[in-house]
Amino acid sequence: MQWLQLMVSATRESSGAIEDALLDCGAVSVSLEDAADQPILEPGVGETPLWDNCQIKALFDANTDTTEITEQLQNMISGLSAVQWEQLEDKDWSQEWKKYFSPLKCGDRLWICPSWIAPPDPDAINLSLDPGLAFGTGSHPTTHLCLRWLDKQDLAGQTVIDYGCGSGILGIAALLLGAERVIAVDNDPQALLATRDNAQRNNIAAERLETYLPDQVPANSVGQTMLANILAAPLITLAPTLTAMTAANGNLCLSGLLEHQIDAVCAPYRDDFSFADAAIESEWAQLSARKNA
Repeated sequence: MQWLQLMVSATRESSGAIEDALLDCGAVSVSLEDAADQPILEPGVGETPLWDNCQIKALFDANTDTTEITEQLQNMISGLSAVQWEQLEDKDWSQEWKKYFSPLKCGDRLWICPSWIAPPDPDAINLSLDPGLAFGTGSHPTTHLCLRWLDKQDLAGQTVIDYGCGSGILGIAALLLGAERVIAVDNDPQALLATRDNAQRNNIAAERLETYLPDQVPANSVGQTMLANILAAPLITLAPTLTAMTAANGNLCLSGLLEHQIDAVCAPYRDDFSFADAAIESEWAQLSARKNA
């Protein structure tokens, strides 16, 4: 099916009104992109951040009268910047996002391979992944840091807890690297579904990976390794829970925080854990620690 795409520049303040106007004019979808290379590394709790300067793209049916829509928008939005129309080539847009993912090597042994691409090294430990609607492809620095850390660990026979499992990438990697059992926890049911699907895709026996919403985790669940790739604020809030679920002498791996947040995140754990030096990648940090006996 052919589509027409309209593009218009907007500021943070004007973007909401322009988006509403586009939808009122019949756009089937509206997306906002950064127009000035302004990173938003971690939003505050409850915030929906937006760039100062945006490019708004709206998708219309190919039979749309572009002159009429342009006039409608100019009447609805005073001072609207010039709009640009283009015809999009016919593509399977539901599959287009896949081109942005490729196999990724994490450490010496582990490869993360999109499920639609053959592993580049068939003899390596290959994790086949389809992120679906859950966060976690291995390409983000926080996930990559955790995977590189896991690749160096001796997980043989361990129970590993993946708290905030997303696509299940960390827990499944732990199982492929030798862990005996994984307890995967997430507050999004879609993430738990994606985790189970990805475990099945990697031929993980169902009894080796358990998935739970946070309030359904069995009492006294403990792991020899605790993984939590979330964000700084929940890592701080969850410190008592993650500490209690980590066995004595067990390992803790935390990520999802920025380098300047290291001290704040470490603080609620320091009484119970001894931290190693943080690993840093593109301003993001990964913390590792050993729980005191």
